[in-house]
Amino acid sequence: MFLRILRLLRAVGRNAIVLWYACRHHATPRSLKLGAILLVLYAVSPIDIIPDWVPILGWMDDVTILALGIPAILRRVPSHVLDEANTSAAGLFSRFHLGGARKF
Repeated sequence: MFLRILRLLRAVGRNAIVLWYACRHHATPRSLKLGAILLVLYAVSPIDIIPDWVPILGWMDDVTILALGIPAILRRVPSHVLDEANTSAAGLFSRFHLGGARKF
């Protein structure tokens, strides 16, 4: 299950981290936090629209729902919360050298 979560995080990218930080903020509405929890529960649930054992299509439904759901939730997050979440995510990426060009 842990490998599945890592695979999904690689597929959805930076927005998943921004959503994590936004959901941790106290000013984010509870309905958005609930939507994010439901999205994650669907992604890690063994019950899917298309079973995971079907080659390629099995995990593409998870990626598609995350790729559509995460931006939909982020559009509804208050702008000041989103700014703070983006700043926190940028700090995380710079600390672990994720998603950026390497300096030699």
